[in-house]
Amino acid sequence: MTSSLFDLTGMRALITGSGQGIGLALAEGLAQHGAEIVLNGRSATKIEAAAETLVAKGYKARSAVFDVTDHAAVAEGVAEVEATVGAIDILINNAGMQFRTPLEDFPADKWDELLRTNISSVFFVGQAVARHMIARKRGKIINIASVQSELARPNIAPYTATKGAVRNLTRGMCADWAKHGLQVNGIAPGYFKTPLNQALVDNPEFSTWLTNRTPAGRWGDVGELIGAAVFLAGPASSFVNGHTLYVDGGITTCL
Repeated sequence: MTSSLFDLTGMRALITGSGQGIGLALAEGLAQHGAEIVLNGRSATKIEAAAETLVAKGYKARSAVFDVTDHAAVAEGVAEVEATVGAIDILINNAGMQFRTPLEDFPADKWDELLRTNISSVFFVGQAVARHMIARKRGKIINIASVQSELARPNIAPYTATKGAVRNLTRGMCADWAKHGLQVNGIAPGYFKTPLNQALVDNPEFSTWLTNRTPAGRWGDVGELIGAAVFLAGPASSFVNGHTLYVDGGITTCL
């Protein structure tokens, strides 16, 4: 039996960027603990297929297709979910992208795209959902940060900048919205086997470096993020606010 501290029955979660990888894993994890899931992405085909996969497993899931980098589309999309599906109790801002190249060669258009996808989307969706949560005096927002919120590595400086911003925006959201009954926290994954990281997973040199650098000595599995998400989404974290939880196998503890 699920402890009441981790029971999400009767709660509804909107998860951005949830057609695959971490977003889809978190969606299924929250569904396992009783939450109804609203999957979000730009591709109707991918998001609807992901929702059908969850429904086939016996979970309550549906899709909401809108572009999280478009402020107007976000406002319209969130309003539609609230009006036609029901109140959003939990928001996980997971949408993100990566682009790797030396900083001196980094294209300006990719810089702009990273900012829109990795940080503007967190503000757009967070603000739109929070307005409804504030009116209800309750709500959980979880922003997906990264070990790159704390660390840097060659060729991903703009990504590092966006994830550092996610960590501090999480703090700022807490400062503004905790008084309204919201808990806003972050999860900072380490190196996980996801489609976003597939090129690194397939690179023997990088994988060797990573396993030597990480105290746990391995890549993470996306299922290992579920516990952190359930904790921050449920009653157990009622007095946890403005915190970023690193789930990284210990990599941020070592030089």
